[in-house]
Amino acid sequence: MKIKVGLIGFGRMGQFYLKEMQKSGQWDIVYICDVNTDALELAKLLSPESKTITDERIVFADKDVQVVGLFALADSRKRQIEQAIQSGKHIISEKPVSDTIDKEWEVVNLTEKYDRFSTVNLYLRNSWYHQTIKQFIEQGEIGELAILRICHMTPGLVPGEGHEYEGPAFHDCGMHYVDIARWYANSEYKTWHAQGVNMWNYKEPWWIQCHGTFQNGVVFDITQGVVYGQLSKNQTHNSYVDIIGTKGIVRMTHDFQTAVVDLHGVHETLHLERPFGGKNIDVLCKLFADSIKTGKRNPRLPFIRDSAIASENAWLFLKDAHQHVLPAIGELQTLEEIRERRKHLKNGYGLLQSHRYNLIK
Repeated sequence: MKIKVGLIGFGRMGQFYLKEMQKSGQWDIVYICDVNTDALELAKLLSPESKTITDERIVFADKDVQVVGLFALADSRKRQIEQAIQSGKHIISEKPVSDTIDKEWEVVNLTEKYDRFSTVNLYLRNSWYHQTIKQFIEQGEIGELAILRICHMTPGLVPGEGHEYEGPAFHDCGMHYVDIARWYANSEYKTWHAQGVNMWNYKEPWWIQCHGTFQNGVVFDITQGVVYGQLSKNQTHNSYVDIIGTKGIVRMTHDFQTAVVDLHGVHETLHLERPFGGKNIDVLCKLFADSIKTGKRNPRLPFIRDSAIASENAWLFLKDAHQHVLPAIGELQTLEEIRERRKHLKNGYGLLQSHRYNLIK
């Protein structure tokens, strides 16, 4: 039996979920809901068997719908999660689960008292490379975990392309790296110091480096910025994890196509190369579907609490960056040139980014 789901929000992430749910064969996408008529026209093309609607209340009122996927902007999620709870639906949410940290903790309290499953897309936890690395560490191959170094610098979403309700890049994107560092350390953040740059003279830092400690003594540094060669003729990325133990090390790099993992333990030295895996939404959807079918929550599913903690710490690190000198380098005109160039790039469906931007405005 396929699980009946209603998707609310059909911008960038909504399209990703539809694509993976269609491929899995486990889901019956009953509804696709969006207030944007262009988004619904696209939904009709991609999923003609789904009902396309503008009123989300129809999804919540349909007793046959078992799961709601909440992929609209963050300012809508708390209300939608409340409606999902009232109507007895399981919940898959994008992060963050609301547009302010106070509301996010209210959502945590609501979902932790709820008897249905809820999860949030902290996609790095579901990647094959992080799962492999963590298992290697837990086997004692690198001794005691001591230092976590995480870097993610890429050309990608710039100001004005969907961050409005999810904050600057270090919150919107960077909270994934804040989360995965905590996941590895298995501890809470204790101290931090952040430095940022107001690239292109934009009002918020679009690059931040933060370092500090966890309560268990593990040291971290996280570097994240969507500033990496935005107007380069041939664009590239710099994304890696470098983890140092008292006896060995592990590291990973990727180029969004292939992930390369090197494991240097006391008993094994391994070199692994596999497809990157993207947002790993296929894994999240499978884990969630299996949980519903078995009635037992898969332990790999992130909790709403995990998202709130990552979000809160990302905001704290951003706030700390604002306490220090924030150099303003470049001009806003360069940012306009970047936006214009990105309009002609293509997304995963082969559709122009400019069309996608219209969907999320």
